[in-house]
Amino acid sequence: MSLAHDARVAVPPATIAQRAARTWPEINNPAAWIVAVILLIMPLIANGFFLIEIFASTLILGTMALSLMFLAGYGGMVSLMQLTIAGFAAYMVAVFGVSGNANISLGWPWWLAVPMALALATAFGTLGGALAVRTEGIYTIMITLAIGAAFYYFTNQNWAIFNGHTGINTVATPHFWGVNWRADIPFYYVVLAVAALCYFAVEYLSRAPFGLALQGVRDNPRRMAALGFNVNAHRVAAYAFASFVAALAGVLQVWNYRQISPGSVSVGACIDVLIIAVVGGITRPIGPFIGALIFVLLRTFALDFLVRLGLDGNRFRLLIGLGFLAIVFWSSDGVIGLWQRWRNRQRRGADRSGGGRRHG
Repeated sequence: MSLAHDARVAVPPATIAQRAARTWPEINNPAAWIVAVILLIMPLIANGFFLIEIFASTLILGTMALSLMFLAGYGGMVSLMQLTIAGFAAYMVAVFGVSGNANISLGWPWWLAVPMALALATAFGTLGGALAVRTEGIYTIMITLAIGAAFYYFTNQNWAIFNGHTGINTVATPHFWGVNWRADIPFYYVVLAVAALCYFAVEYLSRAPFGLALQGVRDNPRRMAALGFNVNAHRVAAYAFASFVAALAGVLQVWNYRQISPGSVSVGACIDVLIIAVVGGITRPIGPFIGALIFVLLRTFALDFLVRLGLDGNRFRLLIGLGFLAIVFWSSDGVIGLWQRWRNRQRRGADRSGGGRRHG
């Protein structure tokens, strides 16, 4: 007993270090530090178009897809209503805040309108999740898609609150401390900060007791229920967290474009978020941001590329679809899976060459 006790006393420092390394794997990853430095100095090397239309848009869409990745990757629940939740938050910012539609907007300051929008969008997503957790597999996808479609048609036809198909325009953005936070550089850093916080929150939760229990529910819900875990409560809590992340992205989206309309929450746009998450990789938090970058680059430059080839520029989504099919065909875990497989092959090749040299 004393030997075991002494062993336990001697182990904690190493154990704590190992846990810290497992919790924050990016700390010892040079590539992660390089990417972080590039993102921080991006305003020095990119003009306003690339800063906002490419990188800020990538971070916003990546944050939306991150909420879907958290549900699908750790909870096994594929939700197609994450863009709907983001759009709901955007509409609430426009309704409670200040916009060009004075007969609809209530005129609250942003520091009141944004928390209200986040709270209502999180509640909306949690209620939708409470319905979705009663189903599994394809039925979860269909019920969340139905919620997204219903919200799209409701906003398109409702004029009293959502201003119909016209939407709400000229949404006010924050001005405080003498800074216009919608100016290119301040807004980029706001988006970067929110995306980083959401990313590290997902990384932390995936290794926290809640995240580990959620992954257990994903793998074997019956066993987890037998162990005393409330399966549905864990799933609904996951929807609540994912809804809050999506709502943050929705607030940034409405500040970015200064308007929100039903086209922003269409069924096609909901599916785009799924494509972004799957193309990047749905098992790691970095995947949605990689998928978002690919999607934004294709959306921005594919049209001009097709026109130069003498094709209809409106068919740029064909390239997105073909790329999606190719990546899914070669890797079930998207670009992350392709990268991991390439690294494993490189390591095996290095091990074989090293073993051959040692044998000689």
